[in-house]
Amino acid sequence: MLPYGRQSVSEEDIEAVTAILRGDWLTTGPTVDAFEQALSDLVGGHRAVSCTSGTAALHIAYAAAGVGAGDEVVTTPMTFVATASGASLLGAKVVFADVEEDTALLDPAAVDALVTDRTKVVAAVDYAGHPADYAVLQPIADRVGALTLADAAHSIGGSAGGRPVGDLADLTTLSFFPTKNLTTAEGGAVVAKDAAIAQRAHEFHFVGLMRDADRFRIKDEGPWHQEVHEFGLNYRLTDLQCAFGLSQLRRLAGFKQRRAEITARYNAALADVDGLRLPVRREGVDPAWHLYPVRILEDRRREVFEKMRASGIGVQVNYIPVYWHPVYADLGYRRGMCPNAEAFYAEELSLPLFPDLTDDQVDQVVETLIGIL
Repeated sequence: MLPYGRQSVSEEDIEAVTAILRGDWLTTGPTVDAFEQALSDLVGGHRAVSCTSGTAALHIAYAAAGVGAGDEVVTTPMTFVATASGASLLGAKVVFADVEEDTALLDPAAVDALVTDRTKVVAAVDYAGHPADYAVLQPIADRVGALTLADAAHSIGGSAGGRPVGDLADLTTLSFFPTKNLTTAEGGAVVAKDAAIAQRAHEFHFVGLMRDADRFRIKDEGPWHQEVHEFGLNYRLTDLQCAFGLSQLRRLAGFKQRRAEITARYNAALADVDGLRLPVRREGVDPAWHLYPVRILEDRRREVFEKMRASGIGVQVNYIPVYWHPVYADLGYRRGMCPNAEAFYAEELSLPLFPDLTDDQVDQVVETLIGIL
């Protein structure tokens, strides 16, 4: 089965990890600091806090933003559940805003109609690797005193308006799952423009531990002393994973270029195929394409999905609208809330896209899809 996504692991990646195994630090060591600094350099110089997954990154970001009971988080339903569940776990009410009909990105007009003085965060998702319209979302959030959050699980390495992903919103979360644009096996990171929020993110992911003597409330202990002022969790990434990530970061530009080449090859081959809509790209945006999401028209998505899988092509569907999950249905969310997102979901099919995919394999995917259609 040709997978829809997979990691690209080089001998240099393997050597980087084995070097850590031969060294003194397996976790909370200097390679974590080096990885976080390299991420910071990539995303505009803002502090980056590495963590165990993209899901953890969202939980950390919402906690660092002070999200809690009585707050609202406005977000998209066209995403993996963690974009919403991280806020729900902290007691916030999730308010789902519809997406743009063509991009499946959070629609600023829908957000504008839903924000209130209870809105704590407006969380967009860079679906498929295409950054959302943060230039429009930011003033909407600012108007009600909310923060913007970019769930950039798909888009590290991309940019919009000449600014890199990580510099587009107040908070940015990243994912380093194997199918993503770079991997640490499992892993993620939070990027924060505000230094105080970044420090809260660091402490939350470090079990709440704090070692700043100027902030100690217990003053008579020795140099071993540390304190917890707010609850946190152990979401720390290891030196092993950070060594892997550092090696992968050196290849990120090449990964991005190959993903763009594959996307262009799909675009050229599928442009005039009936029964199909192709992904769009906004002017001024340089995506880091993570998915190639086509739309299968005439109510044939399931048929095409099953026939592609039967032909050995590992297509995927991204995503079921979040509020369709029973955990949200049980809270009273109902289908029909976001018609654009539901229409997109009914037609979406993700074709294979990963750096090691060959041109011959791309052509195989195209020929199989056209044959089925």
